[in-house]
Amino acid sequence: MTPRPSTPRLAPLDPDRLDDHQRELLGGVAGTGSAQHIFTTLVRHPGLFRRWLPFGGKLLAGKLPARERELLILRTGWNCRSEYEWGQHVVIGRAAGLRDDEIERIKEGPDSAGWSEPDRTLLRAADELHGDGCITDATWHALAARYDDKQLVEVPMLVGHYHMVAFTLNSLGVQREPGVPGFDR
Repeated sequence: MTPRPSTPRLAPLDPDRLDDHQRELLGGVAGTGSAQHIFTTLVRHPGLFRRWLPFGGKLLAGKLPARERELLILRTGWNCRSEYEWGQHVVIGRAAGLRDDEIERIKEGPDSAGWSEPDRTLLRAADELHGDGCITDATWHALAARYDDKQLVEVPMLVGHYHMVAFTLNSLGVQREPGVPGFDR
């Protein structure tokens, strides 16, 4: 595995270096608390940022229950070894109802003891998408027994989106903010 940068390749922009357009775009994410580095780095490309932000926001407020969404995102962050993504979604996952023991168990994957069958299926879907770019028939049938069409569309789109985000964060060297947990917590 390629080592992740330990310093930013593109540093987050300081507030005094933002142009008016960047300031306006960041105004849409004001109050995001501990997740400033991602936004102040990605806003370096205002056109992409402007289009990406609503899509990511839609997925965070999508049709999947929040706890289940966070299982998929955390497993994707772990699979991509994106410590930034992992840390941010540990915080969000806790707020969505994930317990610390479950968050740690996400690292072990779907075959770890203690998962309910629905949780195991979601983790397996994330792994299949990560490993092969497609959900197997067996996993799809298990998902289809639980979710409606909109939720079924959302599963691979959510995992795919967070792959893209993890790839970007890893490659740009976006570093966690102080106090955001890492893999070792």
